[in-house]
Amino acid sequence: MNHPDLQAKTFILLLVLATIAFGWILMPYFGAIFWGAVLAILFAPFHRRMLSKLSKRPGLAALATLAICLLLVILPLILIAISLAQEGTALYQKVVSGDIDIAAFLQKIFAALPAWMHDIMGRFGMDSMGTLQAKLSDAALEGSRFIATNMLNVGMNAFDFVVSFFVMVYLLFFLLKDGNVLARRIQRAVPLSGENKRELFEKFTTVIRATVKGNFLVAAAQGAMGGLAFWMLGIQAPLLWAVVMAFLSLLPAVGAALVWGPVALYLFAIGAFWKGAILTAFGVLVIGMIDNVLRPVLVGKDIKMPDYLVLISTIGGMAIFGLNGFVIGPVVAALFIALWDIFSSQKSNSSAS
Repeated sequence: MNHPDLQAKTFILLLVLATIAFGWILMPYFGAIFWGAVLAILFAPFHRRMLSKLSKRPGLAALATLAICLLLVILPLILIAISLAQEGTALYQKVVSGDIDIAAFLQKIFAALPAWMHDIMGRFGMDSMGTLQAKLSDAALEGSRFIATNMLNVGMNAFDFVVSFFVMVYLLFFLLKDGNVLARRIQRAVPLSGENKRELFEKFTTVIRATVKGNFLVAAAQGAMGGLAFWMLGIQAPLLWAVVMAFLSLLPAVGAALVWGPVALYLFAIGAFWKGAILTAFGVLVIGMIDNVLRPVLVGKDIKMPDYLVLISTIGGMAIFGLNGFVIGPVVAALFIALWDIFSSQKSNSSAS
């Protein structure tokens, strides 16, 4: 019973079981824990500067960094979410009450389509206005109902939101205060060489900072510009569409064009040629250039991954993990590449020796 091999295997089994159980306990607040860790990594350089200015007082430096994080990131997001809930609910009420006549919009678009487009639509069983109207009206109503319902669910689940929020803030404070100690303990526990551990941890933190900072700035810029264009052109619910464009801009290359493109086509279809031309030019020259100029500088340069891999990993991550996936996906892809680079280099060195 005291055989060393049996003891080692028993200890490994207990370690694995305890780790799984601990992860299971934390799972209900995975999002809060995840974003607390992400914000701690993102604001770590600022915290180090605060720590040097406050005479190495970690508690006060962490508190000051937390206050800046709340003012610059969390509070604006809460205000945007409140405004989005109001605008989404108002849009849903207009659709239900008939103030926004979807049938009239669809009639104008259907009449403006060329004959070849009618032929293509006929192959999919949408050659009649009644069929097209029924399908698109149901889709639009379902979409607006989804937005309104989820916004109401946020209010109904306010207690869970408040608990998650305070878990995130509480964890963020202690990760800022004791993050270096925790990072060193994790590094010591990983059974790899010192060089490999440094490389992996540097890649991990670099990808998280580049992904969150770069994608957040690109999303905010594209959403703001798109919302401004919609507001100037008199399009309904500009803030709602701005947030949708900001969310979709997390997907490289396509992003916000999935919103402003169909709206521009709709404007052309109903005869608002000047508005359609302005929105198209603004979308290509301003919104599109933000993605083409800022994203490679803020994201690709630090991550050092090709754009297609960033796109695929982002889409896959969001499909599995939801909103958290726009960070988790590129991080997993970057660690995958880093691990295979380490493996291939070690194999080459062993072959050479």
